[in-house]
Amino acid sequence: MARNYKKEYKKYHSKPDQRVNRSSRNKARRKMVGAGKIKKSDKRDVHHKDGNPRNNSMKNLRARSKRKNRSRK
Repeated sequence: MARNYKKEYKKYHSKPDQRVNRSSRNKARRKMVGAGKIKKSDKRDVHHKDGNPRNNSMKNLRARSKRKNRSRK
């Protein structure tokens, strides 16, 4: 069964809290690029150590490979 992305966006991703979280994740990425920790085209994600996407202090951010960042045990 195929995913209904339109419905998924309407139900979850368009909520105000989720929009703020997404915006904050984008901000964290720009911050890490500006600090020289990651480059625009590398295969790395910005990881929030405490799991809170709104906490963008440099102590809470680190660059990880996409594979490590997106897998959970």
